[in-house]
Amino acid sequence: MGKLCCFPKFRLARIMGWLQIVLGGLVIIVSISSLIRFYSAGFFSPYEDMCRKFSGMKDDYDDGFDIKALSDRVGEVLNRMESLQEKLELKVKQMERNKADLFRNNITRFEYKKYLEEEVIGPLYKAHIALRQIRLPKVEGIRNSTMKEEPLINTFVIEEIRKYITPKENKLGKINIYGSERIHNTIGHACVLFKKELEEYMDYDIGSYCKDDWNLAQRLMVNGCDPLPRRRCLTRASKLYQKPYPINESLWRLPDDRNVRWSNYQCRNFECLSSKNPKRGYSKCVGCFEMEKEKLKWVTNSSLPVDFLISDVLAIKPGEMRIGLDFGIGTGTFAARMREHNVTIVSTALNLGAPFNEMIALRGLIPLHMTLNQRLPFFDNTMDLIHTTGFMDGWIDLLLMDFILFDWDRVLRPGGLLWIDRFFCTRKDLDDYMYMFLQFRYKKHKWVVGPKSKDEVYLSAVLEKPPRAI
Repeated sequence: MGKLCCFPKFRLARIMGWLQIVLGGLVIIVSISSLIRFYSAGFFSPYEDMCRKFSGMKDDYDDGFDIKALSDRVGEVLNRMESLQEKLELKVKQMERNKADLFRNNITRFEYKKYLEEEVIGPLYKAHIALRQIRLPKVEGIRNSTMKEEPLINTFVIEEIRKYITPKENKLGKINIYGSERIHNTIGHACVLFKKELEEYMDYDIGSYCKDDWNLAQRLMVNGCDPLPRRRCLTRASKLYQKPYPINESLWRLPDDRNVRWSNYQCRNFECLSSKNPKRGYSKCVGCFEMEKEKLKWVTNSSLPVDFLISDVLAIKPGEMRIGLDFGIGTGTFAARMREHNVTIVSTALNLGAPFNEMIALRGLIPLHMTLNQRLPFFDNTMDLIHTTGFMDGWIDLLLMDFILFDWDRVLRPGGLLWIDRFFCTRKDLDDYMYMFLQFRYKKHKWVVGPKSKDEVYLSAVLEKPPRAI
């Protein structure tokens, strides 16, 4: 009988135990789900982020449009209008208090005109300009979308900054030498557009070798986002690197193939880069890697009047040309020839499908890895000569060209020479481009326009910068 009495109690205890376990599990599940919901709602975020979530405010749209800067610009315009309104109302009250003086003292028309210009028209004009400068994001369309192209433009008020950072479309919408439809100038907003690429470039293993991603860094440069310096990863070199040839050999000899990392090129050696190979991987400066052809440039007479000889240009300023810049695309042949005349030339270069930078350096010359949209890393009035060929041609936007030419003028010393070598454009655009070069009022030493094709022309010129003494 005792055993029979204990059995129901034991069974009830087991049921109660299992019920407690089930209820405890439910409590744990509910608690975890509640924590997840609180976390997703932002309760564990910093105070500012939490407030932003619950108030519905966002500093930026997902595509980078700066809504805060837009709000600041609108607020600035409203403040100007409010200030003008208060000033006019105060003036009206003063006139109301002095009615007797108004009848006795009549102001002249000149005073009335001056008052309108300074106190009314001026502030209204400034508010009007500020209002017109505001860029709203356009939802429809991609090509002209402000949200996509100029995410931070409302941050700036100065018109020159806004013109500089606005992307420059190519002439006729064609693809330029960079492989792009537009040029983004180098300022922080471009990195917002190419956030994914910049993050990929800066994602590397600290304490190891850097990834072989120079082409990613160059793509960032071309698109106006200068790649950031990286720390604690070591740059890779060719596994079989050989010492360069002596300077008396290297100027006019193809370098050793083992001194170049070929992994990001279509070709795997210098012989493959021949102009006869249609799959060489680059389209500009055809024949640049063929030394026998390069030896003829700027030293042998040509049938084209637009081709100038180095000896003729140096004779314009005998003994004065010592240092200069070759702004174009090539393998450093112009610098090699000028070296023979004891002139040091820095050559700009981009590796657009071929190892142009490595080639210039292995010849014993100085490559400067930079793009059109970067400020020249030289101080004012320092260069004796600037030479340009094969890079900045009729595809370029006139506003972008204006920024470039004025930067060249900045670094060119008084009496220095600007050598425009075989600049080409369409005939209908020739007057516009000629004005771009003539606006500086340089002295003309040479100026030749010749036909390139039925619809295109060449322009070659040697111009001297005036003293501009102040």
